[in-house]
Amino acid sequence: MASIEDRIRDSFARQSMMATLGAEVAAIAEGRVTLSAPIADHVLQQHGYAHAGLAFSLGDSAAGYSALSVMPEDKEVLTIEMKINLIAPAAGTRLVAEGRVIKNGRRLVVVAADVFAVDNETRRHCAVLQGTMIPV
Repeated sequence: MASIEDRIRDSFARQSMMATLGAEVAAIAEGRVTLSAPIADHVLQQHGYAHAGLAFSLGDSAAGYSALSVMPEDKEVLTIEMKINLIAPAAGTRLVAEGRVIKNGRRLVVVAADVFAVDNETRRHCAVLQGTMIPV
């Protein structure tokens, strides 16, 4: 029987999108997963901030893995809907997405993620996501 951490790290390693973004798993706990990715030249928008697509991808995956962390070993999850509010420009060297389970239901899992732009010791809250995962 694989541990929650092993299952998440194994699944994460198979995501070519996360590899393309340079994302890493930063922390795993039951109902919570934190991911991070560098704000590199290939993920910038026209004003020099991290593109919203990076924030969304990282937040969606962090929230999804938080849902996976509460699933039985024979289940995976898929996103069925996700909303994002961009609340500040994502300026810095890294984005950090902290996903969490809000409600683990029988058929659906409601999740959220907070995304922070990090520059040295400063963290700026730049996005909030909320969505629904379905066990498959």
